[in-house]
Amino acid sequence: MLSELNKSSLIQRFQLHKTVNYHQEAIRRVAHLHPNKLRKASVLIGFVERDNGLHVLFTRRASHLKHHPGQVSFPGGKYELSDGDLTTTALRETYEEVGISQDKIQILGQLPELVTVSKFTVTPFVAFIASDYRIKIDHNEVDQVFEVPANVVLDTQKLHSEQFLINNYCHRVFGLSYQNHFIWGMTAQIIDAMQKQIMHSGEQTD
Repeated sequence: MLSELNKSSLIQRFQLHKTVNYHQEAIRRVAHLHPNKLRKASVLIGFVERDNGLHVLFTRRASHLKHHPGQVSFPGGKYELSDGDLTTTALRETYEEVGISQDKIQILGQLPELVTVSKFTVTPFVAFIASDYRIKIDHNEVDQVFEVPANVVLDTQKLHSEQFLINNYCHRVFGLSYQNHFIWGMTAQIIDAMQKQIMHSGEQTD
């Protein structure tokens, strides 16, 4: 099934399948946060069509950043009033961080907003990025840009999760390894929800 995934089938799967929410154990960790105290942000899940199949674009955050230094993430960032909407935020941040211009990006749709421990509501936008894109990294924000094959990102067998207890509540953390990269935290939570929607794996499991 993953080997047959291309741009057309990805569009069909994403649009036809019912939108799923994030894993309940993962979001329980932020249930205490008041909605009025949260800031809006968005990220771009960029699929790139290559001769050997679809790939997904990731960044590695700069190691000197105060929040989540060195973590693998999707391009994105905080909503600014001048953006007008969160789609513009994702496109603007992608350009500012890695230099990919808006004319190289086609937005397909979005996943539900995700509340994070850093007090943001993050809306992920699924998009296609033209294969001839050029990058210009802002090293104040990003150390590296790289692609991971979509058949790795969307493989439910490669995304692992662990349960742990905090204050008598069960929580779940997701993680995915590819070469020398380890994807976890919010980014892996988003991947889990995207897998369920695109691959239509049904109900959430423990």
